[in-house]
Amino acid sequence: MSIHSPITPERGGRAGLASFMAMKIRMATAIVAVVAVTACVANQPPAGKPGPAAQSAPATQEAVEGTVHVCSSCHGFQGRSISPTFPRLAGQQKDYLVAQLKAFRDKTRADPHAKTYMWGMAAHLSDATIEGIAAYYSAQTPVAGEPNSSSQVAAGATIFAKGIPSEKVPACAGCHGPKAAGMGPIPRLAGQHSAYIARQLAAFASNARANPIMHANSIGLTPEQITDLSAFIATQ
Repeated sequence: MSIHSPITPERGGRAGLASFMAMKIRMATAIVAVVAVTACVANQPPAGKPGPAAQSAPATQEAVEGTVHVCSSCHGFQGRSISPTFPRLAGQQKDYLVAQLKAFRDKTRADPHAKTYMWGMAAHLSDATIEGIAAYYSAQTPVAGEPNSSSQVAAGATIFAKGIPSEKVPACAGCHGPKAAGMGPIPRLAGQHSAYIARQLAAFASNARANPIMHANSIGLTPEQITDLSAFIATQ
């Protein structure tokens, strides 16, 4: 078995010297490339969170419309979702939408569906684009609730209007309004999918979706009461 020594200037004459120099050039080029990539990565903002310049970048109408078009694949045309996996956005309070989109972008809202669907979607949205998206959806006509006279809905109506004093559950109407329309940063609930409302209440109760006020308000609800309340909200 023979062992081949690397080419050096002393081995192989001019051919050896040429090969040696070519190898040195390739090594130097590779080192420069690695340093450049490392510096580039080091100067990037954290993954999923744009830097201050990107956040403050202006939004074009085209950018807002394009983003809304992407949103419609899950939230439906004009935010009128047909799947309870995705909330209806039509007629939602603008301030609430802005707050939630920024929370998705900054990864401060971390319930399971937020992580799965919205962290990536909102990761590179600028503040101006978020404002444009929120303005669009808040201006759409809300989905009307579906009338339902069941005993379950009646039980939910009582919880919504009066709360459950024995369990320190306040009346939902106190913040969300008598018609569940919300105001400012307090979301509209009326006409929302009952299954979506139930999932969010359960997430608040378990702290999977962190919100101190809603955690305190929902932790005293049983699964049955959450179902009743959600059924009523869907009728509004």
